[in-house]
Amino acid sequence: MDVIALVLLGLAALGIISSNAPVAIAMIVLLLVRVTGLHQAFPWLERHGLNIGIIILTIGVMAPLASGKMSLATIGESFLNWKSLLAIAVGMLVAYLGGRGASLMGSNPTVVAGLLVGTVLGVALLRGVPVGPLIAAGLLSLLIGKS
Repeated sequence: MDVIALVLLGLAALGIISSNAPVAIAMIVLLLVRVTGLHQAFPWLERHGLNIGIIILTIGVMAPLASGKMSLATIGESFLNWKSLLAIAVGMLVAYLGGRGASLMGSNPTVVAGLLVGTVLGVALLRGVPVGPLIAAGLLSLLIGKS
C-alpha cells in the first residue's frame, strides 16, 4: 500500500470538499506523477515549482496593468490616498512574509504539510481563501524565530 499516495489523495479530497481547486488540482497532479512512475520530475518540481508558481501569480496580478485596464494614473493616485498608502505598506509586509515563508518552507519541509492542512481547514471551516501557505509560513517563521 502506497501511504504517500493515500495522503495525496486525502489532501485532494480535502481540497475538493473545501472548494479549494488549486490544492485539489495540485494534489491530483502530484498523485498522477507518482503513480505513473515519473519520479524523475519530483526533483525538478522541488527546485523550480515555487518559482514557477510565483511567476504565474505575478502574471495574474499584473495582467490588469498589461491589458490597460489599470492606468498609470491609477497607479500614481495610489500614492495620494491614505488607504492606498496603507495598501502599499501591507503589500510590502506580505511580500516580506512571503519571502520568509519561502525560506522556511525550503529549510524546514516538515511544516509544509501542517501549513497545507491548516490552509485547507481554514477554507473549509472559516470560509477563507486558499492563498495562505506562503504567508502562513512567513508568520510561522516570525513566531518560531526562523528566517
